[in-house]
Amino acid sequence: MFEDAIIPDKGSEWAAGGDLHAYVPGKGAVSIHPHETVMIGTGIATAIPKMYWGGIFARSGLASKQGLAPANKVGVVDPDYRGELKVALHNHSDEVKTVWHGDRIAQLVIVPLPRTKYTEVKELDETDRGSGGFGHTGS
Repeated sequence: MFEDAIIPDKGSEWAAGGDLHAYVPGKGAVSIHPHETVMIGTGIATAIPKMYWGGIFARSGLASKQGLAPANKVGVVDPDYRGELKVALHNHSDEVKTVWHGDRIAQLVIVPLPRTKYTEVKELDETDRGSGGFGHTGS
């Protein structure tokens, strides 16, 4: 999309995701106030192959050390989307945080996409868990 955008790169040979970098026009910076969410572009677009989807996940160091993580926890990039990849970056801290052009802000993981079809049924099969919700299995 933009010539000066940084393509995703992996930090190691076996890294699951490629780092997404902030694209701030004019190579400037964006301030994110405490508990605020700001949409930050990456300056890139992708063509994810059919039968896959792109997951935009937090970078663990950025989340744990700076309190910055995607607001929606996991962004979903459909294989037919061709627009700029953007990250809704949320500041969970009580301090203003600054994101500079080129900073690593999230990671993109390409994941297999199973073909599914939703079907309405009158009743569901029984399981040991049944309708037990969060924490029901003891964890």
